[in-house]
Amino acid sequence: MFTLKVDEELELQLFQLHHAEELFTLVDVNRHHLRKWLPWVDTTTSAAQYHSIIPMWLKQFSDNNGFNAGIRYKGKLAGSIGFHHIDWHNKQTSIGYFLGEGFQGNGIMTRSVQALVNYSFFDLQLNRIEIRCGINNTKSRAIPERLGFTQEGIIRDAEFLYDHFHDLAVYSLLYREWNDMLKNS
Repeated sequence: MFTLKVDEELELQLFQLHHAEELFTLVDVNRHHLRKWLPWVDTTTSAAQYHSIIPMWLKQFSDNNGFNAGIRYKGKLAGSIGFHHIDWHNKQTSIGYFLGEGFQGNGIMTRSVQALVNYSFFDLQLNRIEIRCGINNTKSRAIPERLGFTQEGIIRDAEFLYDHFHDLAVYSLLYREWNDMLKNS
């Protein structure tokens, strides 16, 4: 099954059914931290829910339409990352991610997103990647900013979080921009 080695500490591994309990535990332990920005946290109440979700993610992968992968840091599940959907006609995708609070500050997400950017441009030959983050989620916004994405704008009231709407910042990166950055680094 799909695994993408990022470096000696990190790899991205496609979720399988046997990861359901581990994934639920990560979400459950980080519930307060994650619910600030993710609208699905409160409805995730048991590992059994992942027994229906993970097969959908695996079908998405087999249909070549994106995926959800675990971020393994030194072998331990630290978070999740993936492509929401791949628009093959327009050669574009969007990346979503989350990281357990105790894993922050180790460059895990920056390295993981960078690996997916390389994979999408050089292996999948896509042209455009988008990342959307809550405008007040400074840690999440730092990832595309650090990697040279361009902020395209703000989508007002773009997502409902439990009891309120919040705005999303939209970032994008094009193949030619990434290729130029790599040549100049």
